[in-house]
Formats: sequence, structure tokens, C-alpha cells
Amino acid sequence: MSNLKPYFQLARPANIVTAIADILAGMTIAQFIFEPSPNSAYWLIPATIGLYGGGVVMNDVFDAKLDAIERPERPIPSGKVSVQAAAILGVSLLLLGVLAAAQFSLLSAEIALVVAILAVVYDRFAKHSAFWGPLTMGSCRGGNLLLGMSAVAPSLNEWSWVALVPIAYIGAITLISQDEVHGGKRRSLYIAASLYTTVHAIQFLVAFQQGNAPLAFLLIALHAWLVGRPLWTAIQNPIGPNIGKAVKSGVLSLIVMDASWCVAFGNWPVALGVLLLLPLSILLARVFAVT
Repeated sequence: MSNLKPYFQLARPANIVTAIADILAGMTIAQFIFEPSPNSAYWLIPATIGLYGGGVVMNDVFDAKLDAIERPERPIPSGKVSVQAAAILGVSLLLLGVLAAAQFSLLSAEIALVVAILAVVYDRFAKHSAFWGPLTMGSCRGGNLLLGMSAVAPSLNEWSWVALVPIAYIGAITLISQDEVHGGKRRSLYIAASLYTTVHAIQFLVAFQQGNAPLAFLLIALHAWLVGRPLWTAIQNPIGPNIGKAVKSGVLSLIVMDASWCVAFGNWPVALGVLLLLPLSILLARVFAVT
């Protein structure tokens, strides 16, 4: 098991749990009927595991030289995993993600393929751009939500615009994370705060439209507190460790944001199930790095 740990570190298991929450939120928005019996739409869960895992593994593959300077403790620069082995793992996971989505529908496979391509584009080209980096990474998460919504394809006609919300949210986190190593500028943190606020406002308006505003407000407020507290600390003192905590909180709190979507669309049971993923993600984050 100790030989496998570096490979799990590359895949960031705590983050993968948040991707599963995206799928469940998307399925809820689409009004998918969750049944205990086998349903091929559940292939979308292993699909997102492959897509997210493959994406973050390829991130470390492309950043191997930079990490050797800035983060030598990571699996590749520390010599625990070779670049070749990591690349094989990353590509394999991405392919498995697309193939798993194809077990449900061609549309799901097409969405998964786009997400896989966007992940590689981010890792290889867009990551260090202040504009394209946040936009590309956010698009990966937006695509992941659409992948969940593809469980009921007609829902995309009405609700596909909701994918813009995780684009804004992840864009904020990515913007913050660009200064995680050396410290950051308050301007980026203020932009992130405005994006967070926009996300919360949209969620509340959708919940109000669906007649679920009072209950959704509780989770939206919880999410705002979880991401707002560390972000405010970073704004007051924008040093690397504070920014790292703001990034970590933003990533893990995605689960609460996804649960808020479930409540906004009136599905409390699934929302509670999504929230139960939070302690699992936090536990994994204590063992495996989130960023």
C-alpha cells in the first residue's frame, strides 16, 4: 500500500470526492430519479472520477520541472513516481472517464471528452495565465456539472446555463491559487470575493424561483461562511500559507455548494447525501494534499 500512496497523492482523492458531488448536483438539477436499483446513469460517477483524477495527475506531469524547484516533496520531483508512469496513469484515467460516460450515452461521452481536453489544455497551456487559467479550469467544473445533467438530456435545454456558476466559482479559486506559493495581491482576492458573492446570489435566486429559498438559504449561508472566513484572513495578510488555506477551503466547500443546488431544486435527501461526502473529503485531505 505504501508503494501506491504516491499515485493516490497525484490523483488528489479529496478533490475527486468534490467532483462526485458535482455529478450528483447535476443529476438533481436535471430531476433525475435516484433509484436503488442499477441504473446506467450511475456510470457518470466513475466517469468523473477518471476525468478529475486524470486531469490532476497530468497537472503534475506538466509541472514536474517547476515542482522540482517550488514543491520538491511532490511524488514526481521526489522520485517516488516517474514522469512516464504518471503520464500513463493520467492518460489512462482520462480515457476511462470518457469510456465510463459512454456506457450511459453518446452525449455524456461527448461532454466527458470535452472536459478531458479542457483539463489537458489547462495543465499544459492555460494554467499560468491570469485570464485563461481560471476560465479553463472553471469550464472543466462547469462541464462536470453538465455531465451530471446529461442523466436527463432534455434538462440541458433549460438548465445548461447553470454551468456558468461553477465556472465563476472555480475561476475564483484558480485565481487565488496562482499566488499560493509566493503570496498574492489583494486585488486577486477581492475579485475572488466578488465571484463568490455572485455565485451565492444566483443560487439564492434559483432557489427562490423554485420555491425553496428558505431552506436553501441555510446551506448557501454555510457555504459563504466556509469560503469567506479563510478568504478574509488571506485578504488581511496575503501570504502563501493563508492563500493555501483559502484555496483548500474553496475546493472542499464545493460539496456544500453542490448540496445547495440539490436543496434549491427541492431534493433534501440527495442534499444530505452530498453533505455526507464532506467529512470524507476532509478526512482524505488530511492524508493527501488538495493543492
